[in-house]
Amino acid sequence: MDGTVLVADDDRTIRTVLAQALTRAGCKVHATASMVTLLRWVEEGKGDLVISDVVMPDGNGLEAMPRIAALRPGLPVIVISARNTIRTAIEAAEAEAFDYLPKPFDLPDLMKRAARALSQGVGTAPATQAAPPAEAAADLPLVGRAPAMQTLYRMVARIMNSDLAVLVTGESGAGKSLVARAIHDFSDRRARPFVVAGAGDLAQPETAAALLARARSGTILFDEAGDLSPGEQARLVRLLDALDPEGGPRIMATTQADLGRRIEAGGFRADLFYRLGGVALHVPPLRERVEDIPLLAEHFLARAARDGHTARSLSDGAAALVRRYAWPGNVRQLENAMQRLAVTGNRPEIARDEMEAVLGGQPAAGPLRDDGDADRLGAGVARHLRRYFDLHGGSLPAPGLYARILREVETPLIEIALDATNGNQAKCAELLGINRNTLRKKITDLDIQVARRRKLM
Repeated sequence: MDGTVLVADDDRTIRTVLAQALTRAGCKVHATASMVTLLRWVEEGKGDLVISDVVMPDGNGLEAMPRIAALRPGLPVIVISARNTIRTAIEAAEAEAFDYLPKPFDLPDLMKRAARALSQGVGTAPATQAAPPAEAAADLPLVGRAPAMQTLYRMVARIMNSDLAVLVTGESGAGKSLVARAIHDFSDRRARPFVVAGAGDLAQPETAAALLARARSGTILFDEAGDLSPGEQARLVRLLDALDPEGGPRIMATTQADLGRRIEAGGFRADLFYRLGGVALHVPPLRERVEDIPLLAEHFLARAARDGHTARSLSDGAAALVRRYAWPGNVRQLENAMQRLAVTGNRPEIARDEMEAVLGGQPAAGPLRDDGDADRLGAGVARHLRRYFDLHGGSLPAPGLYARILREVETPLIEIALDATNGNQAKCAELLGINRNTLRKKITDLDIQVARRRKLM
């Protein structure tokens, strides 16, 4: 990398780490804990890139974006923030930040983004300050630093002001409707109606037509479109074909079903799928974003305190239980559990035994309403690979990915098969459908430990 980077953060450790990493990469670095100093440097013409925190002792990095743009049009700014919410990501996009990263950030990822910003150089259009988002969206439980959620936030920021139809997928309770609502509430349609329609609203032609009258040029959300009957699907196709492409409402839909498999089985119309799926957004279940569970729990507890209930927080033991629990009902189930703890307890800290009592009365697991697709190995591998690529921040992984992924799958498969056959390699080879010599070679090559066990009577 080559260039001068201005770093603004009130955390001395972060300033030191970034200064050392950027200097080793070949950059010159000016670091400060003051927003006033940062703006003075920008005004003096210093810097080819700004990396700034949002909340500073004497200012706000996002609020300073219009000033930076006015002083140095096109100067790239990477925003970093401990406020891991969809609002922060959208505000960064509206302010035309070059990029946004939540804290704690991955240093190699930040360095790659900084390299891209420096290679682009100055010359983009100046940033403009957008109208403030609706206050109602500020309290949405769309909180998280997990890579999958940050990818979702960035996509929402990119498409919120487009006219493309949006299809939001995910399990029950994951927050699909919340994402759709956030897109509307942060968009330039925020002052217009937001209409939610279910299967019953499409039962008759007159009720379907009434949806258009209610939504006008706002947004219509078709909730759980995968549950629509063939007749309702046909009615919805005709409804969408009759929309005014200029002044009509924006179309969004949610589904927890795999519509691709439904189409293959003849249960969902392909023409309707193409009309609804202009942009597809996937909301990951809580079990795939474990690091976000305590953040969400604290968010719900803080909201309960604002509603007049006892201000409570999680003890270390309670937080550990929250992270380990399966949460089959996802965000909705977590919210209900935290509300119960806020209403029924009066101690400032939620103890482990109190959390155990609440979780003990709830299911530890639940069936997934995805036509079995969520249980398929391929679906799990696909989720893992998407996250793996996301972690590289737009750059490609190191060469040799095919062999590495096969090894990751092959090793646990053989280990589990050996365990299931009590270490009997002949039975294991038969179970796997491979030659016994092949199995022995793989055990050696993959350094798999084999132990024969006596069956317990």
